Amino acid sequence: MNLAQKLGYPEDTKLLIIHADDAGLSHSENQATIKGLQNGSVNSYSIMVPCAWFFEMATFAKNNPDYDCGIHLTLTCEWENYKFGPLLPVTEVPSLVDQNGYFYKTRADFKNNAIPSEIKKELTAQIEKALQFGIRPTHLDSHMCSVGVTPEILEIYKELGKTYHLPVFINKQFVDSISLSDEKYNFENTLLADHLLIGNFSDFEKGHLRHSYAKALDNIQSGFNVFLLHPAFDDFEMQGITIHHPNFGSAWRQTDFNFFTSEECKSKLKENNIQLITWSDIKKIREFVN
Repeated sequence: MNLAQKLGYPEDTKLLIIHADDAGLSHSENQATIKGLQNGSVNSYSIMVPCAWFFEMATFAKNNPDYDCGIHLTLTCEWENYKFGPLLPVTEVPSLVDQNGYFYKTRADFKNNAIPSEIKKELTAQIEKALQFGIRPTHLDSHMCSVGVTPEILEIYKELGKTYHLPVFINKQFVDSISLSDEKYNFENTLLADHLLIGNFSDFEKGHLRHSYAKALDNIQSGFNVFLLHPAFDDFEMQGITIHHPNFGSAWRQTDFNFFTSEECKSKLKENNIQLITWSDIKKIREFVN
């Protein structure tokens, strides 16, 4: 049986989670995420525990437990002027930080410096902080998919999912695309998203991003699909955070918000017989959390 059948749907059902990354990154990101959940088609999100606006989004998560909420495990920080680092003291996880005590900017620097035992220690701290705050997470996922740079680090991620009885988001093609290792990954007995849907920079540069999202819903395939977006407002705060970084920058994030709160998006979901599911639904299937 495939995932659709295990959830009680026909084998060829087009399953979809519309997931918002990066909650907790900023006030703008938080407010756009909340509006996307309340008024749009977004039905899942995840929180970056080490970031400055964690408290605001964590309070929302605690007070609104019916929304699908994951922990966006964070090990890298890609922004030029906006920085964050580990929850644990730098003395406990020195391999995870640069000379200024912040997470590395690139996956390559992270991979070349991070010690696996310190990775596990920091990620455990992030999960524990979310739990202590009162969040009841539905799944784990990873900022910039940094956990996918080597098979060894991906195993830590999968192991944490088992420890906390949470499904983990993994798409094989995405892991392959960002991998920095020649070693073979083990995807056996692992829940995999069949298809990852995400905007690309070429469409953004041409001003076609919104059209590409609509087209992606028109062409969605049977199986387990995850549409990954980053809703925020193209405001002063996000422009400062994403300066010199148009890829997933503030204008891109505004487009994400606009499309996934639009009537066009809702219509596309109906027209294409797309079945929205959540990580909460998946979490009920015992084999995916043990």
